[in-house]
Amino acid sequence: METVAVVGASPLKDRYSNKAINMLNEYGHTPVPIAFKHKTIEGETVYQGLSDIPHPIDTVTMYVGVPRQEKIIKDILALKPKRVIFNPNTENPAVYDRLRSAGIQVQEACTLVLLKTNQY
Repeated sequence: METVAVVGASPLKDRYSNKAINMLNEYGHTPVPIAFKHKTIEGETVYQGLSDIPHPIDTVTMYVGVPRQEKIIKDILALKPKRVIFNPNTENPAVYDRLRSAGIQVQEACTLVLLKTNQY
């Protein structure tokens, strides 16, 4: 089971990032919500940024669009997770080589679909 940073986490039930937090829990993973405006989401402690997380992260799942990713990508490179999942509408091919060069797997996929189809 993995510890997964959910970047762009939302308390709104209809948001895919919220659905991901719930489904990651359901499948036995540990979601770590990353958001600027919230203290808890779905009972999980929210961190303001990846650099605030006090423990290792296996996967980062991205729910933030390209225009807001610059600092996040730098934090990912410092965090060195095993992989980053770029969910639909967050794809950022311009940074994939930088991530791969740092030994981080890049995956363009939907976290929810990966979980539901046992491809996670």
